[in-house]
Order: sequence, then structure tokens, then C-alpha cells
Amino acid sequence: MSKDLKQNLQILKSLYTDCSDVIFHDFVIGEKETAALVYIDGLSNIEEIDEHLLEPLMKENADAGSITAIKDQISISSTKKINKISDVINEISNGNPVILVHNLNTGLAVALPHWEMRSIEDPAAESVVRGPREGFVETIRVNTSLIRRKIKSPQLKMKSMVIGKYTQTQIVITYIEGICNQRLLKEIENRLNKISIDGILESGYIEEMIEDNPYSPFPQVLSTERPDVVSANLLEGRAAILVDGSPFALIMPISFWSLMQSSEDYYQGFIVGTTIRWLRYFFLCVALLAPSLYVAILTYHQEMLPTTLLLTIAQSREQIPFPALVEALLMELTFEALREAGVRLPKQVGAAVSIVGALVIGQAAIQAGLASAPMVMVVAITGIASFLIPRYSMATSIRLLRFPIMFLSGFLGLTGLMLGVITLVIHLCSLRSFGVPYLDPLGPTKKSSLKDVLFRAPMWSQTTRPHFTGDDWNKNRQAPGQKPHLGKGDQ
Repeated sequence: MSKDLKQNLQILKSLYTDCSDVIFHDFVIGEKETAALVYIDGLSNIEEIDEHLLEPLMKENADAGSITAIKDQISISSTKKINKISDVINEISNGNPVILVHNLNTGLAVALPHWEMRSIEDPAAESVVRGPREGFVETIRVNTSLIRRKIKSPQLKMKSMVIGKYTQTQIVITYIEGICNQRLLKEIENRLNKISIDGILESGYIEEMIEDNPYSPFPQVLSTERPDVVSANLLEGRAAILVDGSPFALIMPISFWSLMQSSEDYYQGFIVGTTIRWLRYFFLCVALLAPSLYVAILTYHQEMLPTTLLLTIAQSREQIPFPALVEALLMELTFEALREAGVRLPKQVGAAVSIVGALVIGQAAIQAGLASAPMVMVVAITGIASFLIPRYSMATSIRLLRFPIMFLSGFLGLTGLMLGVITLVIHLCSLRSFGVPYLDPLGPTKKSSLKDVLFRAPMWSQTTRPHFTGDDWNKNRQAPGQKPHLGKGDQ
């Protein structure tokens, strides 16, 4: 920046040509020195600017001799000295007005941002019966404060960086020092530093660019709207990425099992949590394999069905002109279209369209002879099963994988179904999330970490953190011997 105020303003005005929302307000400090206030209308608090900036600086005895003197005369605690035009652009873009003074080659940025933002609400995609009712919003500082409210230790660190040539989107990497592995942090920073793109509008941009295997249908980064989920994963030694403008935080590394867990598993008793977790695993298999199993048995292995059931199915399919594979594909595609239509339509209309549409189309397909009643029932059970998967990204992957396995079953029977399952297991075994095996701790097996995989062990027995995170000297999450008193009470 130059000491000539007119030259600085000329550069800024040339950069912001045809930008009616950028305000250049000329004024005089203490009736002695000319100055200018630069800010963006809609991003800065105009009332605070008038009261705490312009009013004290325009008094007769105001001093404009130095930036320090100007800083001492305003009643704003958070200020920053800047000496580059690029810094001016960055500050006003973040809602901080900048004071430029003639004969001074340094400006003063004042923290007075103000813009409309959504209030904190219960996240619709991750609702729980028991648990916190607050979710992230689109403002990054609100999101960091929600995490800081839960983890009050100064060991909670938040590193900021900017990505996006034009959007200049602020990114925050948050972790707990001493618990999170330093090699994981370096890997995250390296992958983020390699991103060179025009803009970041949502955390999904970041997720796609930092995955180990972008061609895999399975998510390798966990996205969540819940601060309690982020806090719980930070306490286990993982790291999270917050993106300004997105209510979704990214957590890494993850495993297949963490995508099948819900925060509510830990807010209920371990018996209830384990039962619900096993219910999810069972219906995961149903959502993936039920249509394929029906097609394989009906096409190649009719002898596996009881005679009465086989006669019932044969009678229902008597007027159906299509083979079982075509019938299943027709109904599955129709069900998926209805589900997507229910999501995209307005909230008041979407639920009615998805439910009523499925009933009406299913019944009409049976009466028209395009689908049999058993096939409609199988598709309906499959759709309900997919809703039990707690993570939407994981449920979407299972929905996609259902179709290639269905094709294999339609052409090769149960042999094709098993071939698809074996291929899927091999892919999962080879998959990594930031270097951590996707099936960890079952593949490879780690006995010390199996307390929170297939079942949810009691809280008092989970004394150590996952083995792949944290420093060796800080593995314990609680003191041993925390088992509650199980007697009849003190005498």
C-alpha cells in the first residue's frame, strides 16, 4: 500500500468496478487528515460502524498521526494492521471494514462482520430420540464454538487455511493435541494443500478430493451435522474438517463399522445399543441381497422353496410377461425414482408422494400384470431395510451396489450372488481411509478394539482408544476399575 490515499483508493475501485455493494466512505479524522472507510454492504455491521468507528474518529480532538493512535480511539477490541492491497480485499470480503488514512501506508481492519445466518436447529438427516438437539450451521465460527462448548480443553486445536482461487473459502482442521496422531495431521494438510480449484462451495468438494480411492462407491470420510458426533470422534483420536458455508463436518479416518453406528447407540444402555446395532447389520444384508436372492432362487433354484410357497409364487406370476430379473429391475428403479422424488419435492408434498405413490403404483403394477405381489413385497422390504442404515452416504452405496449383484444373480443364480459378495468383500479389504484399513479392527483383527464393533460394550469396559489413533503414551480414555457397584447398596 502507498502513503497516497487516492492511489490506494484508485487501485481498489478499479478492482471493484461495477460492484455496487462495495462502499467507499470518505471522511476526515479530527478535521485534520483525510481518510476512507471501505466495506461491503451486507457483510459489515453498519450501526456499529457509525457508533464505534466514525463517531469517535470524526471528533475535533481525534488523532490521525499513526495507526496505533487510531486504534486507541475506537472501542473495538479486535483489530488488525494490514499493509497490502490483497489484505484489504481479504478483510472486507470477510465482513471486516478497513480504515485507510492519507500519509499512512498501513490500514486498520476492524472486526465488525454481520450477515444473516440460520439459527441452530435439530439436524433433520441425523435425528435422534435421545441426545443433543443442535446441529451445525453454515457459519464456520458458530460451528467451532459448538465444538468448543463440548471440549473445553486448550488441547483442542483448530488450524485455519484458505482454499479456492475466487471463493477464498475458510477451512478449519480441528483435533485434540496429544490424542490425534501427528502423521494423520500431516497427511490431511498435505492433501488439502494440493487442492487447486476455483472455488469450494460445500464440504463435498473437499471430501471428493482427499479420499484414498475416489472410484470406490463406499465413503471414506464421514460427514455429519452433529457437534456431539464430531466431539466423540475427536476424543477417539480422529481429526475433523469444517468448511465455511457448509453445515457438514468431515471426519477422518473412518471404518466400515463407524458408518453403521449412530450417536444414539451411546446414549442408551449397552444392551439396547447392541441389539439395535445387530438389527442394522441384518437389514444391511437384506437391503443389499434380498432382491438378488429372490431373483436367483426364482430363476435357477426353485427346489429350495417349499412346495406351497412355490405354487403361490407361480400362480402370482402366471400373467407376468417378464422374467424375474426384468421384473425386479422395473420395480427397484420405480421405487428409487419415488424415493428421490420425495426428497426433492417440498417437504409437505414429498412424504405423501413417496408413500402414496409407492402404494398406488405397486397395486396398479399387480393389477396390470407387470409385477407379482411377492416381488412388490420384496422391493418394499428392501426399501425399508435401507432406511435403517444411519449414514445416508453408506445407504446410497448399498442402493447402488444392489443392481450389479442383481444382474449377476439373474445370469448365474446363487453362484453369481456369491461372486458379487466375494468381490465386494475383497474390495472392502483393500480399501483404506487415510491409510487405515476399512474393515479395521476386524480385518486385520485387533482384539483390543473389538469392544465397539459388532456389539457395544459397556462404557466402563472401554478403557482405551482405537489403536490407530493417538500417541502411545496417551492410549487410556478412562481409569481402569470404573465398573459400577452391582450390589444391593451400601449398608
